[in-house]
This record gives sequence, structure tokens and C-alpha cells, in this order.
Amino acid sequence: MKVTFLGTGTSQGIPIIGSNHPVCLSTNPKDKRLRVSVLLEWDNYKYVIDCGPDFRQQMITNSVERIDGILFTHEHNDHVIGLDDVRPFYFRQGNISIYCHQRVLNELKKRFEYVFQVENKYPGAPTLNQHIIDDRPFNLGSKKVIPINVYHPELQVYGYRFDDFAYVTDAKVFPQEEKDKLKGVKVLVLNALRKEEHRSHLNLEQALAIVEEIQPERAYFTHISHHMGFHDEVQNELPENVFLAYDNLKISI
Repeated sequence: MKVTFLGTGTSQGIPIIGSNHPVCLSTNPKDKRLRVSVLLEWDNYKYVIDCGPDFRQQMITNSVERIDGILFTHEHNDHVIGLDDVRPFYFRQGNISIYCHQRVLNELKKRFEYVFQVENKYPGAPTLNQHIIDDRPFNLGSKKVIPINVYHPELQVYGYRFDDFAYVTDAKVFPQEEKDKLKGVKVLVLNALRKEEHRSHLNLEQALAIVEEIQPERAYFTHISHHMGFHDEVQNELPENVFLAYDNLKISI
């Protein structure tokens, strides 16, 4: 499997509009972060996890010509509001598959009512194949996907395990039984917002503690705020098998 980090920033991205914070003014490309998303590729399959407001830019930057579907973690705008930009894929390849919790689908239908209309549907709107997921594993192509329940901090969010790879974002509360589902993964992607405590996201210390417990071969942190600090400085402080992800980073599992 190949994983491309399409975006690694928090809900406002980096730089933040109008901010004079030193990280927002950095000229290092690794300090510039679009909203969080990944592209997963294996065999002849391509799936995206989340499509936030930077989805169009991410697809163009990475020359993505088609996708088989989108998995949603939860319904916050920085994870879903780019849904309309699946239209070029729809025009070329037909219906696009989406996978999400029923609660998330209900929210998508409110925000994108025109997409889900059946009668008198606007001809330029995409049509989506809707797949409701719950805590049970499901199949995507040749892989079994295991949903991982975390909380943000009260809102249920899905992470996903694909064989030896797992992706978890926007976690704050991480139940032990869900951590147990990650035992044996070789590569773990986990949110780590900043160094200071935060109400609804893991901070760096908490994310490192989970990595220490799960013991993946490699771990990558994402959903990063400018308050984390400069990429290169923070990276130098991390264990040798733990990395700050950055936009357009590509890894193989």
C-alpha cells in the first residue's frame, strides 16, 4: 500500500489567515499544511479518507485522475466540506462511493441537499453510492477495513485499519478496546495537535504515549497546529521511529 498525506493541518490550516505567528510566516514547505486527508493506493484501488475544503487543490497537486471512493471519519467541515469537488471524478467515471456512519450521512444530506435529491436533481450535481458503516469490519477491494472508535471528545469519530496500516485523526478519548484493535500495525498515523493540553485533540505527549503502547514500527503524526512549532525543530525532538507528517509526503507499507 502507498499512502500520500494530502493534508496534515488542523481545521484552519497553516498558515492561518491574517496570522503573524512565526510558524505561519515560515518559508519551509513542511510548515505549510492543508486540511487533513490521505490518499490510499493498493493494487488498482484508490481511496481517500476525508475531503475537506482543500480537496480540489490536493487532487490537482497529486495528479489524481480517479478515485474509487471516500471514507469519512466524522462530519466536521474540515473533513467533509470539499465533497462537491468530486464532480470531475463523477463526470468521468460515474457514481462515487462514500463510506460513513449514519450520523455523518445525515449531516452530509443537510449540507449538500442538492447532491442527494432524487427528483428534479440539478444535472451538474454528483451522484453518490452511499455505504453506511458501523463497528463491523468491511471490505474495500482486496482489503478488510476495521473501524476504530475514538472520541473528539464526546463526538464519535472513526479511524480505520487496513492490514498493517492504521489512520486515526481527531481523537481525544481513545478507549482501550479500540487501542487493542491496533496491536500489530506496522504504521500508525495519529493526530497530535500541539504540545500543550487541548480539550478535543491529543497533544504531542498523549500521542507519543499511545505510540509507546501500541508499538508500531513507524508512527506519523498529523492534524497539526501552528502551535506545535516548526516542523524541523519538533522532528529533532521525536523518537527515531516517530515522524511529523507533512503535506505530499508519500510512504509505503
